[in-house]
Amino acid sequence: MRVIVIGATGTIGSAVAAALETRHEVVRASHRGTPAVDIEDPDSITALLQSVGEIDAVACCAASAPMASLVSASDAAFTQGLQGKLLGQVALLRRALHHLRDGGSVTLTSGAFARPTPDAAFGALVNAGIEAFVRAAAVDLPRGLRVNCVSPGWVRETLLAMGLDGADGTPAATVARAYVAAVEGTMTGQVMRPGAARNPSLLVPPPLAGGG
Repeated sequence: MRVIVIGATGTIGSAVAAALETRHEVVRASHRGTPAVDIEDPDSITALLQSVGEIDAVACCAASAPMASLVSASDAAFTQGLQGKLLGQVALLRRALHHLRDGGSVTLTSGAFARPTPDAAFGALVNAGIEAFVRAAAVDLPRGLRVNCVSPGWVRETLLAMGLDGADGTPAATVARAYVAAVEGTMTGQVMRPGAARNPSLLVPPPLAGGG
């Protein structure tokens, strides 16, 4: 398969690209790399897809939402990152549909904390929105296309780089296997939580039936 990995220079993205490259052709895209892409800019996403041509899958590992105080942050500061992590990934899926071969897939990134964390309310809102979008969008996709989401939680290498205890995080290589499974598998509309085995509170019960 031919797979674009967005955010391929990051901790998770580089692990995902390396894992996929053992069996597939991988196009490593990043904000400052070649090819370049800015997930916050829909035109940049369009340019990337047009430059690469037909593909079998896209894995987006570049999205992040900043921490912001619910109490003291300005409206702009609190919602900073909305375009990048949520709307940017929505734009990516919508544009990728026109470049994916039949049966292809897009894998997005959400996230989760093992327990309620100060200044994480906006991130929780964005992550929940991505996951709800993936579940709902899966039924609209044509030509056997698939969309899934990986919710990494804390990554061990990131914690160590921050000077924190890496034991509370999931190794990047373990997280990468979830993206590989989404690319190579047949599932759609699923949220994969590679850190859930270590942190059971990351598990989220299925939504209740019925509208609301």
